[in-house]
Amino acid sequence: MEPIKKFELSKEYLERLQTGIAASDTAYILDSLDGVNVADIAAILDELDTSESLYVLRLIESQLAADTLIELSDTTLEKILQELETKEIASWIELMDSDDGADILNFFSEKEREEVIAEIDDRLKLEQILELLRYEEDTAGGIMAKEFIRANKNWNIVQTINEIRRQAENVEKIYSIYVVNNKQQLLGRVSLKKIILTAAETKIEDIIDENIISVPVYMDQEEVATLMRKYDLESVPVVNAKNKLVGRITVDDILDVVQEEADEDIQAMAGVSADIEESDSVFTISKARLPWLLIGVIGGLLGAKLIGFFEGGLSKYLALASFIPLVAATGGNVGIQASSLIVQSLASKSAFDDTPWQRFFKGFLVALLNGFVLGGFVFLVVIYLYGFEPLFGITVGFALFCVVLLSSFMGTVTPLVLHRFGINPAIASGPFITTTNDLLGLAVYFGVAMLLLNL
Repeated sequence: MEPIKKFELSKEYLERLQTGIAASDTAYILDSLDGVNVADIAAILDELDTSESLYVLRLIESQLAADTLIELSDTTLEKILQELETKEIASWIELMDSDDGADILNFFSEKEREEVIAEIDDRLKLEQILELLRYEEDTAGGIMAKEFIRANKNWNIVQTINEIRRQAENVEKIYSIYVVNNKQQLLGRVSLKKIILTAAETKIEDIIDENIISVPVYMDQEEVATLMRKYDLESVPVVNAKNKLVGRITVDDILDVVQEEADEDIQAMAGVSADIEESDSVFTISKARLPWLLIGVIGGLLGAKLIGFFEGGLSKYLALASFIPLVAATGGNVGIQASSLIVQSLASKSAFDDTPWQRFFKGFLVALLNGFVLGGFVFLVVIYLYGFEPLFGITVGFALFCVVLLSSFMGTVTPLVLHRFGINPAIASGPFITTTNDLLGLAVYFGVAMLLLNL
C-alpha cells in the first residue's frame, strides 16, 4: 500500500496546474496528483473553475473521480453536476457507497433524478439508493449506508468468514459483523477478532454480543450524533419498525452531520437565515443576511424613538446620554452569554440536565451576582473618576443592575421558549437578543432615571 503523499495547496501549484490544464499536459496533471489524498484533490478542484475541475475529474481514474466528487463543497459539486452528462453521473454513482449516491441524486429535480436512475446498470446499487431516497435527509435512514456485513446466527465460523469475503467486496470499511436471524432481524454483533480466534465449527450465536446499540430509521441525525458521541461508537446499525437490519451509520457520516449542524447554529447565531457559503452570489448572500439586519435597523429606529420620549429629561441631565452605549452594550453582552449557555445545554441533551426552572433559577443567581458587581463598579467609577453627584452614580449603577437582570432573563427564557416550539434556539443568541435587549435596556435605564432623578 503506497503512502499518501503529503500535500500542501499553494498559489504557485494552483497556477502551474491551471497552466497544465490549459495546455492539456495530462502527464504533469496525473503525476502531480499521484498519491494525493482524495480530500486534498477535492480542495484543489474547489479552487478551480468548473470547466477546469471537470477536465481533471475526467482525466483521473474513475474510482478516484467518484470518491473526489463526494468530497467537493456543495457549491462546486452543484456546478459540476450541471455540466455532466447523465450517463457519466450514473457511472460515477455506481462506484460510490449507496448513501453518497443518494446524496448526489438529491441535487437534482425529480425529472433529472429519474433520468440518472434510468442509466444506472448496477441493479443492487440502484435498489439500495432508491430505498435511501424514501427517507428524510436529516434522519438516520437518510444518512445511513446500505453497505455492511451481516451474518446469520446459525452459521459457523467457516461459513461466516466465506460470507465476509464475499460481502466485503462492496464494503469499504468493516467495523463490526452484525448478526441477524432468518427474518433479518438484528440480534447483536460479533467482532472480527473473536471470529479469527474462535474454533472453525463454532456457531455465531454462541459468540454473539447481544449488548448492541441500534437506532430506528426515523431518528433525527442530531440524536444519532449525540448517541454515537456519548458511547464512542465507530458505527451504529439502523433498524426499521420490525427490528430488521436495514443499514449502518459510520463515524465519517456523523462527522459530516456535526459539521453541518455546527455551521447552521453559527449562521443562526450570526443572524443568517439560510445555508450559504462565501462562494455564493452577492444576491444570495445578501438575501440570507438582510432579514436580521433589517430587524436590527428597525430596533435601532425604535430605540431612537424611545430616547426621543425622554428628550426633556436628557436636556436636564445631558450626562445620561453619555452612558447609553454602556447600558446597551452590557445588556447585549449579558443576553448573548446567557442564551449561548442555554443553547449549549439544549444541544448536549444530557439525561442529567437541569429542568427549565432550575436553569432559570441558576441564571437568576448568576445575573444577581454579575449585576451587583457591575452596578457597584460603575457607581464607583461615575462618582470618583467622573466626579458626578452620588444620586447620579446610584441611578446609573442601579439601572445597569436592572438591565443585567432583565437581559439575563431574556437570554435564558427566549431559547427555552423557542426550543419548546421546535424553533432553532441558536437564533436567540444573535441579533434577536441584541436588538431586544437594546430596547428593553434603554427603557429600564430611562425608567430608573425618571424615578430617581425626578425627570
